[in-house]
Order: sequence, then C-alpha cells, then structure tokens
Amino acid sequence: MGITSIILFLIYTFGLGYTATFFIKNSENFLERNLMRMGVGLGAVITIGLLLNLLRIPLDWRIFLFLSLTLPIYHLLRNIKTFQVKIPKLKITRSNLVIFIMLLIFLATLYMYEKGAFVYPYLEDDDSWSHAMAVKYVSIEKTVFQQGSVAFHYMDPYPPAYDMLFGILHQTNNSVYWTLKFFNALIISLSIIFFYFFVKEFIGNKNKALFATFALASVPAFLSHFIWALALTVPLYFVSFYCTERIKYDKKWFIPAAIAVAATLTSSPTHSTYFGLFFILYYLAKVILEKKILLYHALAGFLGLFLSFSFWWAPMIFKYGFRGTLTGLGVHPKASLVAIEGTADRVYTINDFIWAKTTNMINNPIGIGFVLSTLVLVALISLMLKYKNLLKGENHWLVIGLIWFLFALYAVNAANFPIKLSPFRVWMLFAIPVSILAAEGMWFLKGLGKKFRLSPIIIFILVIVGILFTSAYQKYTVNTAQWPPGGFWTSDEEIQGYMWFKDNIPSGTRVFTFSNNALIIGLDKFICHWCDNVKDYQRNGFNQTIEQNYNWFKKEQYEYVIIDGQAARRLGANETNNKVQALINSNRFNPVFNNNGMILFKVV
Repeated sequence: MGITSIILFLIYTFGLGYTATFFIKNSENFLERNLMRMGVGLGAVITIGLLLNLLRIPLDWRIFLFLSLTLPIYHLLRNIKTFQVKIPKLKITRSNLVIFIMLLIFLATLYMYEKGAFVYPYLEDDDSWSHAMAVKYVSIEKTVFQQGSVAFHYMDPYPPAYDMLFGILHQTNNSVYWTLKFFNALIISLSIIFFYFFVKEFIGNKNKALFATFALASVPAFLSHFIWALALTVPLYFVSFYCTERIKYDKKWFIPAAIAVAATLTSSPTHSTYFGLFFILYYLAKVILEKKILLYHALAGFLGLFLSFSFWWAPMIFKYGFRGTLTGLGVHPKASLVAIEGTADRVYTINDFIWAKTTNMINNPIGIGFVLSTLVLVALISLMLKYKNLLKGENHWLVIGLIWFLFALYAVNAANFPIKLSPFRVWMLFAIPVSILAAEGMWFLKGLGKKFRLSPIIIFILVIVGILFTSAYQKYTVNTAQWPPGGFWTSDEEIQGYMWFKDNIPSGTRVFTFSNNALIIGLDKFICHWCDNVKDYQRNGFNQTIEQNYNWFKKEQYEYVIIDGQAARRLGANETNNKVQALINSNRFNPVFNNNGMILFKVV
C-alpha cells in the first residue's frame, strides 16, 4: 500500500543520518556505519522538523526529501567526477556474521509486530485514535502548532515528535490507518538494530551485545506494538547513547549525539524525562569511574537539552505559560511533579517479574520471564563475587548497567512511594538493564560450565530454548492477539457498522458525524476535526431543520453523515431517534447502511 512512503522513510533517515555524520569518524564496518546512519537520521528528522516548524516552514515531505538528498548526491557527483566511487564488498567476517544474526532477530520482531498490528481491522484502545487525528492534521496543515480553538490530546503543548513524523509519512499515502500500524511496528522493531550497536559500543563485546539483543527482543515487558509516542522515544534512547559512546573515537560525535538527544527530549513527557535521568546517571557514573570530566559527553547532553528547549519547550511555555504547559502534558499544576501517576499503576509482586504470561496489558506488558530473571540474578551474584574488579575500565559498563537496573527497579515499583513517575510505563525501560545484565549472567554461567567440563554450546542452547519458552513465546502471544478497539464504543454492533464503513466507503471521502471525529479519520475518511465551523456545527447543527442540515453539508462538501450510538449517548436517545427518522423521511438523505449501532446516510 505505502511502498513510496517506506522508500521515502529510508531516504529521509539514511540521507539525514549521512549528512549529520559525514564530517566525523564513522565505524569501519559497512553495515554498522549505514544502519546507524538511519538511527541518527531518525533523530534528525525530528529535530529538523521542530526547527522548520518554529520558523513557520511547512512540514512538507518534499522539503525533507531535498534536505536528505542534497549532501549525499553532492558527494556522489563529486566522487563520480574524480572516479572515486567504490562499490563496497561485504566480507563474511565474524562481526558481519553477528550483525546478520542480529538482523534476523530484527526481522522476526518486525514480523511479530506487523502480524499483531494487522490481525484486527481497527485501531486499538484509545490512544491510537487520538494520534490518528493529530497525524492527519500534520499531514494537511504541515505544522505541529495548533490552529483555531480545537485541541488535540497529543499535540501542542504535548511534545509532537511522534505525530509529526507520522504526519510527514502520511503525506505520501492515502491511509492514516496503515501509516500508524506499519510505521509504528517498524520503528519499534528498529530498536533491535539500534540497541545492538549501542550495547556493542557500551560493553565492547559483540557476542555479549548479540545475546543482550536477543534478550531484549524476548522480554515481554519491552515495547508491545501499542500505538503511542513511547514507541518512538525508546528507540531514540539507543541512538542517543550510541552516538555518545562514539565520542571516544571522535569528539565531533557530540553533534549527532545532541541531535538525537534533542529528538528524544521532545517525543514524550514521561520517557523524555526518564531519558534525562538515565543520561545523568550514565554521565555521572562515567565521570566518577573514569576520574575525569567528560566535556564532550556533557556537551552532547546540554546541547540536546538546549535544542529541545529552544525548538519546542520555550515556545510552549511562552504560549501557554508554565502551568498551562504542565496541564497540556496531563500534569495537574497543583500536583507534585515527583508524584505523577499512570493509569495502570499498581504494586507488583515477585511473580509479576519472574513469570511472564500469555495474557497481559497491551500498552506496557509486564514480566521478564523465568530464565532471563535467573540470568539477572546470576549476574548480580557474579558482580558481588568480583566487586574488587568493577572499577577496572573494562567493567565500567557493569557498574552503569547496575545503576540503571537499580534505578529502573525502584521506578517500576514506586506506586506506593512519594517519588514516582508513571511506574507501570517503566517496565519497557526496566527491560534495558535487565537485558544487558542477562548477557553478563550468561557469560558467568559459560565460565562456570567450563569448570565442570560442560560444553558452552549446550549451555547456550539450553538457555536460549529456555528464554524462548519462558519469555519470547509469551511476548509473541500477547503481540499477535486480538486487542480491544477502545473504551468509548457503545456496542458490538456499532463496531461492526464502522468496520463495514471502513471497507465500503472510499478513502478520503468527506463524512460528517455528530459524535467521534477520530473514527472517521482513523478509518481513512475525512472530517475537518480542527476546523472551528465543524466544531460549531457539531454543537448546534443537530437541532437545525433537515433542510438546513442538507444545505450545510452540501456547502462544506460532506458526502455522508453518520449517526451512531455515541451520538445517542451524547445527545439523548429520543432526540437521536427523532433525528434519524426525519432524515429517513426526507428525500435529501439516503440510508446506505443501518444496524442497531449506527446508520450511515449518503447526502443526495
């Protein structure tokens, strides 16, 4: 459906990543160099988009295409002129073989998420419907600043990175439904690639990095295919830390690191905040362990914070004020900033961590799995046994990983503590140090096995099979199950009516409703949710005469009108029935679908 959008996504990310890193020392490995250019480019799309938006330059896909191609094409033409273009040859090295295995994990993850996303014909839960309206707004209006009096739940002052990216991608296909489902799954799956290269740099061992990546892909708690802004924020964690780790090779890496950090800090309220905390813990630990001020690491963080503040947070505070900005983020001004609760927060038991289940939450599943939990326990024991060696340079990553683990362990269990920030959403972040420590636990078992003359291959096979059965299977089951379509529906018949509507009315058709605009837009039809005249008519038009309704719909070029159970709930059952009968009895509106949940009229 959207092959053009997929190709353009690859061009945007690779081209902007190439542009952001051409002047610095990249990895000598061809695959790593170019795959991580996509990661850097993903951050660059966000940061550049916010800058263009601030300058009132339209967020048009052609501008991003131009920016992403300019430098690569210039370099290509210059090198062709001087006969310097060389076709790279991929050699089967140990490093490339490990990367190929990692890419297989990525493809398996993408298959799981894509299958699960499209196993049902609607958008899931409530968040995705709200995102659909904001994505459509960005795709048409080409800005993330709200215009008029109609507000969006996840835009302005809410950090707009997710809806901005998807709005740009939606400009080159006709389905916001497909754009959300496909690219959400793709970007989550890219976490596998970005995480592997980050961990490889972080711990300096490609084999441990591969195992940690397999662990992360298997952990049920790490990122379901749920459509929300966190699906973009968390992959950007790994890009940001990868770039920061690369500073040890070339100090100029602080520039792409800052670009990625800026994007991460403008993608979601809770996890942008958590990223800042992860980064501070990372930086302070490295400074203490290495006994020196890491100036360029600090520059990456401060410059990223400055860019995010300049391009988004300062304009929002200027527009709404500090209190208004907090309210727009879902934070009540009277509440403590250190006690922000999530909708699914609760106290967890040890069983919630150890035993992964095939029925789980859909937005942020919980659970690690028995074998992975055991590996983490083994890793913690190994750290206690070799605590005297933790200050050595090759073990600094273990200290940072442990600090992240303890911090995330507290954060996910903070429901009963005074200092907390949406604990249930921390499960996906808790999975990060869990996967890193699991790799250390695996290598400790491997070394222990040698003492008892046990084959490392047998140990690896047993552990991998154990993870597949105690973590990966449960994750796959949850992510390929039927998910609910949201809590706002009034009946199954209403849902069935909208599914008929989705399949039988052409994409882009202008359809009016007196109830829920998200259903029109999320199912690929159109109503101008952000237009003040539409908002006014949804409030006042129901009580007008049929003739007045007809004239307004014709003037605004709406071809269909839906009246559903949600309209009846809002406007009253008797009033709604009377309106439906009046429309049926007129010769202006032709019923084309009708059940007990909704009726669809064609404006004659």
